[in-house]
Amino acid sequence: MSLTYLVLEDEPLIAMDLEFAIEDIGHEAVVAVNNAEARQAVADNTIAGAILDVSLGDGETCEPTAKLLSEHSIPFVLHTGDLDRVGEHLRALNAPVLPKPQAADDVIEKLVGMAEKA
Repeated sequence: MSLTYLVLEDEPLIAMDLEFAIEDIGHEAVVAVNNAEARQAVADNTIAGAILDVSLGDGETCEPTAKLLSEHSIPFVLHTGDLDRVGEHLRALNAPVLPKPQAADDVIEKLVGMAEKA
């Protein structure tokens, strides 16, 4: 059965890499570059899980999307290269943290495992 996963990522190459890794295992990906797009994706799709980049540029973080996913009991992982700068946000979001760089396949494997248990 094909599931849909959300990728919230502002770096196009990383987003594409994650999207292709999801599709390679037979699932669908919806890519968003900011919280507004992510919120719309959750409204328009049945999301099985999500990968969230913590820092989205211009001071925006994934926190609003993380809260929305939590409210809907949708599992997510945080995928970030800013571990020092966003430490407080990470603790508050209470989700597994996968530091960048990390192979897309490893990120997807972690997320799919969480979604299957949800």
